[in-house]
Amino acid sequence: MATKPTTVYLVGAGPGDPDLLTLKAHRILREADEILHDDLVPSAILAVANPAAAVANVGKRCGAKTMTQEQINARMIQSAREGRKVARLKGGDPGIFGRMAEEIDALEAAGIPFEVIPGITAGMAAAASLGISLTDRHKSSHATFVSAHPARHDGEDVRPDWKNIVHPDGVLVIYMPGSNHARLRDELIAAGLDPQMPTALISRASTAEQTIQYTTLMNLGRVPPAAAPSILLIGRSLDRASRRQRAPELSVLIDEATSIFSHR
Repeated sequence: MATKPTTVYLVGAGPGDPDLLTLKAHRILREADEILHDDLVPSAILAVANPAAAVANVGKRCGAKTMTQEQINARMIQSAREGRKVARLKGGDPGIFGRMAEEIDALEAAGIPFEVIPGITAGMAAAASLGISLTDRHKSSHATFVSAHPARHDGEDVRPDWKNIVHPDGVLVIYMPGSNHARLRDELIAAGLDPQMPTALISRASTAEQTIQYTTLMNLGRVPPAAAPSILLIGRSLDRASRRQRAPELSVLIDEATSIFSHR
């Protein structure tokens, strides 16, 4: 008699702090026989896993792959058919700028049951690290989550359509902002965003390695790239955070063009 396939769990690892894992994500990681994780899932999260579990890094970064998406899909399906409890562990929330939809398609086509375990996405953790609300009725009526990573259409990279994305009364939460901050600045200003809009680049939000750099959109090109994962926040709601960081006890870096407030 054939073994009934087990459920594959598509689990959000959250922004990196193990205390921010949901209770259900924590339980699944403790019970899983096999954990297939993204490259940016930190060791502190993996330490929660069942010590007997087979743990594999299947991540893709900057074009480098430890395993193709097709191989990841095949491994999940094969393991589930063999009766193993599989956790597909994704940074942040599994449905935000990941490839969960492709994995769901593959699982459904193979007749494998699955369950999505949501997680705290990095954009929310970045805002929390600044002590701000992304939606502030006095400053921002909405927040837009967008990736600066080019989309791939017909074999060509396509940049985001910023003119249909930016709004003066919203907050931009930009995932994967990349290293060419000057290009991103120019695109956003050309799309109509105020060059003096408060801006913050947050790296590894919620972890002990977190860094925050404050500037304005105009001076974004002078901010060096941050360690991944990083989030770029742009909007008037950041005014409160940047004022708070002007407290004298915090380290302040000032140059002739702008003030970038950094702390760990």
